[in-house]
Amino acid sequence: MHDAHFPGLRRRGFLAATTGAAALALTGCGGGTDDKADSGSGDKPKRGGRLRAAFAGGGASETLDPHLASLFADVARAKALYDKLADYDADLSASPRLAAAWEPNKTLDRWQVTLREAAFHDGRPVTAKDVLHSYRRIADPKQAFRAKASLEPIDLDASRATGERTVEFVLKRPTAEFPNVLAAFGAYIVPEHASDFDKKPIGSGPFRFVSFAPGRSAVFRRHENYWDGAPYLDELEFVVANEESARVNALLAGQVEYAHELNPTTARAHEGRGQIEIVRLRNSAMQAFCMKTDRPPFDDRRVREAFFLIADRKELVDGALAGAGEAGNDLFGKGYEYYADGLPQREQDLDRARALLKKAGAEKLKVTLDTSAVAAGFTEAAGIFRDQAAKAGVTIDVKMGSKDSYWSDILDGGTLCCYRSGAMPIEAHLSQRLLTDSTTNATHWRHKDFDALYQQAQSTRDKTERAAVYERMQRRLYAEGGFLIWGFADWILGTARGVRGVETKAPANTLDWARFDNVWLA
Repeated sequence: MHDAHFPGLRRRGFLAATTGAAALALTGCGGGTDDKADSGSGDKPKRGGRLRAAFAGGGASETLDPHLASLFADVARAKALYDKLADYDADLSASPRLAAAWEPNKTLDRWQVTLREAAFHDGRPVTAKDVLHSYRRIADPKQAFRAKASLEPIDLDASRATGERTVEFVLKRPTAEFPNVLAAFGAYIVPEHASDFDKKPIGSGPFRFVSFAPGRSAVFRRHENYWDGAPYLDELEFVVANEESARVNALLAGQVEYAHELNPTTARAHEGRGQIEIVRLRNSAMQAFCMKTDRPPFDDRRVREAFFLIADRKELVDGALAGAGEAGNDLFGKGYEYYADGLPQREQDLDRARALLKKAGAEKLKVTLDTSAVAAGFTEAAGIFRDQAAKAGVTIDVKMGSKDSYWSDILDGGTLCCYRSGAMPIEAHLSQRLLTDSTTNATHWRHKDFDALYQQAQSTRDKTERAAVYERMQRRLYAEGGFLIWGFADWILGTARGVRGVETKAPANTLDWARFDNVWLA
């Protein structure tokens, strides 16, 4: 193939050169400290070297503005250059980063946040003014910044700096899970006077800017004074390789040390062979069928329960995800904080499904299932579920949708569709997708008593009591919700054999995913 399609890789003579889709990132060991020291060989951390990481990119329109980060490659670059006040641990609970501490008032509608001592790459301290500037920039009504919706609970006009490193956030309503807002995707802290993000970005992250060619490469260098301990690597280079085959071939040829987002077939072909290391980030992506609960046939809860019982989850994971995942139980967030893991694992029960459909007067039900090649496994899952449903007397017509408009098409249209979600706190899933006024309420689940339970949870200061409210909400969704959550897919990464410090227990979108400062070259 002609290498004009692949200018970012031509310089190093990559084996494959094609263009395609998607994006994700690498991970480091959790909780870096100041003890990142030089050492010898083996598995003791060692300083030095440049790690080259191949990601799918976004073409010539790529930017290093962290508030615009949307592709996983954008997030990996943003995380190298910038910090947030908090980020998500492996269980999607919020962990302090630039914030050293946070404390609410008794009514949970004012939070005092204290910043740790940290400096930007130009030596200036990170201050409360920088934090408020960053959040007000994200909230600009004229801009479409990623974290805008997440920051909505904050009254930014009323919030103020109460000291050089202290901020009082005034909220519009009680918000017990306010640390999740601080950890929101895209809520990076930039200097108060930052402007030229693509030519001279200045953050407080573990790496400093060297160069950036949109759609081709970005080179960063170790930030020696990083508050969480200087990285082991001297330099980090992101290169663009849109096709999975190009990333794999570059890794096999020793032209990169890290290849992001491999498919399960590739992983199986190379796992245990000794050439490269395969890393599986478990519980990274929820896989589901989404039933519209406000229209026939799914406005009848007996039909929804029948569909829960039609699904053979193991067959779906094995067939649609090539085994790279685990079975779901119709609840979001397996393994995350507040997950209701005490509910019995649902199994296929075709006899009970048929009986429920008969009671609902839906014995010879016909329904259209919207799907698209917009996400891995969608078309395969649709075909498998169509065959499973036929055994219960249900006829499913699989309808292929446009990759470009699928997500907007299925939000309000249709009755049944393929759906997936990356990792986020369970509280965020509830608030963004399951409240009456949620903007991405794809199941059209609208129940005022359910909304009231969410508000009760957010007004409950005691964590154990709050967890009990979240469990009540999940039990209701398990019994009669509109999400048939059949599995959780792995994100799969590949690294060269000499790469160390890649965190294996961090789902995509968490702190230790897409994190390079704790990675080293043995």
